[in-house]
Amino acid sequence: MLPVPIRRLIYRCAYRVLQVVWFVTRPNKVGVKCVLTDGNLVLLVRHTYGDRDWDLPGGSIKRHEQPGTAARREMGEELGVRIDHWQALGEVEANKHHRRDVLHCFQAELSSHPLTIDHGELATARWFPRDALPRDLGDYVLPVLAQAEAHGS
Repeated sequence: MLPVPIRRLIYRCAYRVLQVVWFVTRPNKVGVKCVLTDGNLVLLVRHTYGDRDWDLPGGSIKRHEQPGTAARREMGEELGVRIDHWQALGEVEANKHHRRDVLHCFQAELSSHPLTIDHGELATARWFPRDALPRDLGDYVLPVLAQAEAHGS
């Protein structure tokens, strides 16, 4: 595995290249966002690339991959946790960075599980009370949390 500073540089460069590709091609992207909770706490992450606002963990769905499988894979890659029981929350759709995003949203309770974050992709991960979220939130955090609230999570 490459050293963390090199991996972070690769993520940042790749993201810049993707932004140009998205501007030219205006793609439809499909991904997952995961609401991980511990009681009233919700886990937010800061990526090492892109906007770097506090965001929900997640990522892209690979070709022929099911959304639940992508959520499980992404949480393993980013946070070092295995979650087998997800509650599907529905989808959130929006336009961002010249692409149309369709995000499959999931929720899971994650109490007392240690996190092992991928420091190449994530700068940090932190638990926040739902009623005391930071101001600099990613565009999808509030709509996805609203989906979770609608499902009683």
